[in-house]
Amino acid sequence: QVQLVESGGGLVQPGGSLRLSCAASGIVFSAYVMGWYRQAPGKQRELVATITPGGITMSADSVKGRFTVSRDNAKNTVYLQMNSLKPEETAVYYCNARHVRYDNNVYWGQGTQVTVSS
Repeated sequence: QVQLVESGGGLVQPGGSLRLSCAASGIVFSAYVMGWYRQAPGKQRELVATITPGGITMSADSVKGRFTVSRDNAKNTVYLQMNSLKPEETAVYYCNARHVRYDNNVYWGQGTQVTVSS
């Protein structure tokens, strides 16, 4: 059974930082591109950042220079370091795993709430 379990969300003031974690089980972690998405109330889910098994990263223009995605293949965990957070980045943040070869093998975590507010 595949599980992606996010943690690290919470309430933070504007300009603050949070580090999200996503622990994966039930998959061969090194065969998956890991990603972070977010969905704000009333909006569509959007891509935040991804990282390949080899460590190649991609991030949305809106978060470049502030968010950093990383992974620890030995711990089957992917991280999202978020700095200089803005109120409009309040959303549920989801972890995603996509097989490098088989696009149909996609899994999602349950999400973790991030609220940026003073």
